[in-house]
Amino acid sequence: MCKIWIFGGTTEGRLLAEYCSREKIEAWVSVASEYGEELLQEELMESGNAGNPDLNHNTCLAKKSLKNVQASSVIKVLRGRMDRYQMEEFIRNQGIHLVIDATHPHARLVSEEIQEACGRTGVRLERCLRAEGEQNKARDWVEVDSIQEAVSFLSSVSGVIFATTGSKELEALCQIPDYQKRVYARVLPTSNVLKKCEKLGITGSHLIAMQGPFSLEMNRALIRQFDIKYLVTKESGRTGGFLEKIKAAEAEGITACVIGNPEKQNSGDTFTQVCRKISKITGKTIKNQIALIGTGMGNEQTLTMEAAEKIREADCIFGAERLLRIIKNEQAVRYPYYLAADIIPELDRLSGCGVKVVILFSGDTGFYSGCGKLYETLKGRSDSSVRIYPGISSVSYFAALTGYSYQDAAVLSIHGHGAETEWIGNLTETIRFSAKTFLLMSGKEDVQKLGRLLQNYHLQNCKVLAGFQLSYPQEKVLALTPEACEHVEETGLYICLILNPDAEKKAVTCGIQDEQFLRDKVPMTKEEIRALSICKLHLQKDSVCYDIGSGTGSIAIEIAKRSGQIQVYAIEKKPLALELIQKNIEKFALPNIQVIAGEAPDCLKTEERSEHPTHAFIGGSSGRLKEILDVLYEKNHAMRIVINCISLETIRELTLLETDSRITDLEIIQVQVSRAKTVGGYHLMQGENPIFICSFDFAGDVC
Repeated sequence: MCKIWIFGGTTEGRLLAEYCSREKIEAWVSVASEYGEELLQEELMESGNAGNPDLNHNTCLAKKSLKNVQASSVIKVLRGRMDRYQMEEFIRNQGIHLVIDATHPHARLVSEEIQEACGRTGVRLERCLRAEGEQNKARDWVEVDSIQEAVSFLSSVSGVIFATTGSKELEALCQIPDYQKRVYARVLPTSNVLKKCEKLGITGSHLIAMQGPFSLEMNRALIRQFDIKYLVTKESGRTGGFLEKIKAAEAEGITACVIGNPEKQNSGDTFTQVCRKISKITGKTIKNQIALIGTGMGNEQTLTMEAAEKIREADCIFGAERLLRIIKNEQAVRYPYYLAADIIPELDRLSGCGVKVVILFSGDTGFYSGCGKLYETLKGRSDSSVRIYPGISSVSYFAALTGYSYQDAAVLSIHGHGAETEWIGNLTETIRFSAKTFLLMSGKEDVQKLGRLLQNYHLQNCKVLAGFQLSYPQEKVLALTPEACEHVEETGLYICLILNPDAEKKAVTCGIQDEQFLRDKVPMTKEEIRALSICKLHLQKDSVCYDIGSGTGSIAIEIAKRSGQIQVYAIEKKPLALELIQKNIEKFALPNIQVIAGEAPDCLKTEERSEHPTHAFIGGSSGRLKEILDVLYEKNHAMRIVINCISLETIRELTLLETDSRITDLEIIQVQVSRAKTVGGYHLMQGENPIFICSFDFAGDVC
């Protein structure tokens, strides 16, 4: 069994200890002080080791003989400083196989002694480097190489100094003239440190005893409170809170004096690289834990308690910038990514590190969310376990806010759904037949579009409740008319509830009466033939259908009314018919019909039009049936076709279809409808023209 010894009461040291503990890898962990021991114990207890007797086996090397230290199976905490000779003795006595130096970047002497002890015992040594994080590339600060250079610089200027270098450098800072008035020191709240500060004369309000991590806001508040002009710090990397200090200095317009990181000249590995090496040495397959989390509307108060806990525990967090801003975990590495193409490469780099990864999604993970697609991509990874944690959807939040239930409401989203033509038909249909429709949207532009849609498609009586910036301080509910929707100007996130007092009951069968169509003298497919022809099309709710030779548009309208998700293209060459089609579309308020003026197949050439039709109804071909079929086949090798004809010439063309290798499941039926007419006291049947209905599928690719 591989035994590991980790040096460092640092964040990196604690993370490595947690990593080993979680994976049941035997490790000793050395910390210098009682305070460091307490922090480590707390970290390990929180990571699931509560009640483990091994964690109580602590050794103060300053007081005990190394010979009395006994190995255990999980994590042992060693408190106290060692010299090189004590390190060597411990390595030999405990049979250590791997030493990891995760001490502070500025702890040079300790690192040198660790290196020498490992060299003399022949034990493998790995150096865990501290992540630098983002930094201002322009380096808008004064950089020095040592605390003495920092003292020289600060002695040459005037103004109050905020010392965040730790207690070890305080003695040097006392060389600054009038330091007792100028220096405010932030140190760890331990008895030894406080006694040292008192001895140096740094007391009262000039002594800030606090345990980090410190947020940007906290640093800024302290700078303002004490009227700080100069901040002195070490370039301690991400986990040392360096970025938050520098950004605070920049935001408050003060000068930062930075003691450079000596580690930049040293070799070593990142935390993730060290974890991989531990995995390889111990022969363990160590999985990352990936949590896909719904964040609700964007306010941390609307996170579930379980989601908040996972975020606090995370080592790495992915998400859009808007979502990352609500996260309070300052120690986690943040990635401003929300697309799989950006996330997957980073997860590959973290493979085998045993880290806790959080990926953030707005709203609820199962409700119009990108979570589902990413989960399908991640769930098969052998290097990770994946779990989804739901959030509060904007619909449930808004329903509660307005007092409306949503179990009997329609719910749609136009957020990020592309061109208006892709969703307008389905939305219009849904609102027409629903008393309540919750609509997820983006910004004010979508609210304005909604207002125009309601007015254009005979839905002016609808009332709109618009939820603005839900869960944020700017939250409000707007009661709007369709006309008022067009004048919404406030920028932000919206969700709407559309209330339709005139909601229609949706017919479940075909059958618009012929008399309801505007017809004039244009030929029209009669009601009974329409029903049978549409039945033979075998439409689906999201089909794309051509109505070729549309006439009055009766077939197109019947199809479009079946589903708002169906897209219909009415193709017609005659000007009067085109006018009637448009009028009938407006009468029945069907935005999912587009009119194409021209003669088929010329107006349907593949290179000229981008539609991908799944079905076609041919009511008139003008003697160009074969040409039309050729073009349709080029557009989709697996279309469903229905052809109506009454002329002998077209009937002759139909008989030739049986020899076309592209066609399968050919069916030709003849239908004749007779209608009763009253003559005196009698009902006489009067026959309509017989209609031939031909239906078939294209057979796919034909060699």
